[in-house]
Amino acid sequence: MASSDIFSRTKSASLSIAALDDTRRNALLLRVADTICEESGALLEANAKDLAAMDRNNPLYDRLQLTEERLKGIAGDMRQVASLPSPLDRTLVSRTLPNGLKLRKVSVPFGVIGVIYEARPNVTFDVFSLCFKSGNACLLKGGRDADNSNRAAVALIKRVMAEEGICEDAVNLMPATHDAARELLEAVGYVDLVIPRGGRRLIDFVRDNAKVPCIETGAGVVNTYFDASGDLEKGIRIVTNAKTRRVSVCNALDCLIINSSRLTDLPGLLSRMADRVTIYADPRAYASLDGKYPAERLQPAGPDAFGTEYMDYKMAVKTVDSLDEALEHIRRYGSGHSEAIVTEDASAAAAFQRSVDAACVYVNAPTSFTDGAQFGLGAEIGISTQKLGARGPMGLEEITSYKWLIEGEGQTRP
Repeated sequence: MASSDIFSRTKSASLSIAALDDTRRNALLLRVADTICEESGALLEANAKDLAAMDRNNPLYDRLQLTEERLKGIAGDMRQVASLPSPLDRTLVSRTLPNGLKLRKVSVPFGVIGVIYEARPNVTFDVFSLCFKSGNACLLKGGRDADNSNRAAVALIKRVMAEEGICEDAVNLMPATHDAARELLEAVGYVDLVIPRGGRRLIDFVRDNAKVPCIETGAGVVNTYFDASGDLEKGIRIVTNAKTRRVSVCNALDCLIINSSRLTDLPGLLSRMADRVTIYADPRAYASLDGKYPAERLQPAGPDAFGTEYMDYKMAVKTVDSLDEALEHIRRYGSGHSEAIVTEDASAAAAFQRSVDAACVYVNAPTSFTDGAQFGLGAEIGISTQKLGARGPMGLEEITSYKWLIEGEGQTRP
């Protein structure tokens, strides 16, 4: 099918999807969720073909991999989306003007949302569920690495939609080619919004080439500052979870910033990751760890150690002498995604929250919580790091627009 035909069919489908009532949308999502679990074998078989073509040591391998447990989680997220209140037809503003005109600002779908993403087959289901629930059709453009997985997922969704008598073109998968991505970005009149999900190169490509409106979901260069007053046991749990829970995702910790007064605690702070995480330490941190951290996993920090999104069992350590110095490091190297402080000083926590310019700012909690499902959004369509419009985890409300409804009784403007 030619791209122009896919665009046209998806645009037409968006009109019928927007007209569905929420009960029918929810029923469809629940059926898809059930089918994911019932047909997990076929989905895993398709995923195995993609995994076989990727090096197990590639940091993207973990993001690409589907398992029975992960499929159950995907289905659970879809059921959660179905249980949420509809984001549509909500009255956001209501007022009557002095001339008697009645104004209402109400939430509506965008129409067609295009999403370009890398080796993340879970995104196929997450994007579909959020778009369908919010009355949007979606155009998906996945990467070559996950093409078998994505095609199996979309085929499953389309089959269930057909069985339910709902237009299958509410979701379409573009070819996994660079040309298809560019065509999607230039689909003026067909695509109402495009969202990239992936690394810095993908995000920059979408932002620089999109002729349709774009929401920038930034790369996650994530820092955690262990303050002079930080509790060591809290710090160990927070830093370990933020770094090692899933290293290939955008909320994973990339740099630990430590106050110089706490350098003697640094070996303990890293003790639960010493068996797997390579540390790139600045001179003072290196001296503190030398002989107390596995030598094969301790390296001096080079010029690129800070500001790198590792997506691997690797992490930088930066020593600072004050909160202000930590804040300056974050301003220089952070990406505006997620930042955290471990502290028992309420004034330091307040200053950190006030001064850090990021979508998500944590006090005494790991950045691993930056996730739409964890925030109660059911799932997420991306983590926006921009400031105009959506920011942070994007759920149902963030992928709706609004329009003004005006009612009068024959008034005219003088």
